[in-house]
Amino acid sequence: MTDDPDRPDGLPEPPMRPTLTREYLATAALALIDAHGLRKFSMRRLGTAVGFDPMAAYRHYDDQEALFDGVAEAMFAELDVDTLPWERPWQHVARDYSLRLRDMLLRHPHAVPLFATRPVRSPASIDTGVRMLTKLRDDGIPPPQALRVIRCLREFTIGHALAVSVDRLGAGRRSRKPRPGGPAYNLLAEAADATAVDDHFDVGLTAMLRGFDQPAP
Repeated sequence: MTDDPDRPDGLPEPPMRPTLTREYLATAALALIDAHGLRKFSMRRLGTAVGFDPMAAYRHYDDQEALFDGVAEAMFAELDVDTLPWERPWQHVARDYSLRLRDMLLRHPHAVPLFATRPVRSPASIDTGVRMLTKLRDDGIPPPQALRVIRCLREFTIGHALAVSVDRLGAGRRSRKPRPGGPAYNLLAEAADATAVDDHFDVGLTAMLRGFDQPAP
């Protein structure tokens, strides 16, 4: 199996038959997506890579979309939310969570669109949401406003990761950028050359967290 071109580095070793599990399939699918991209993924390729009958996955997931839900859940599990600084004020928890979410997504650039386009409803995700709302409520933010805060941070983080992952996967190299000294080299192009596509996350996150402390207009 080590010579199989469809078997990427980092693919977990399959369990002994017949103990194929949902968790293993989701983790293996994520490894394949990391290695080959989302467009090239298929249930058949997954079965081939792990050395099982391709139809075996359907005993654990109804279809590929259900498997992708499992992949998103496996990605969320990487956040290790239990080790967030829950004993500190909510801003510290929110900042660490957002940073972990960004870093996790950028470890899996091919899978960011998958994570971004489906809700994660695993027990761990739901428990984390409740825990976040409880933390913000205990720190003086009513649950409806707390949920708005959490959604804003999540959308900002995922959107940033999506933009960075697209650039890292080659969109930036394919774009036609104005050259210094050329007629199209304006102030925007100059500023873009002086910055990076991934160097403003902390600026935005800090501004958002400070803004949430201000009274609504």
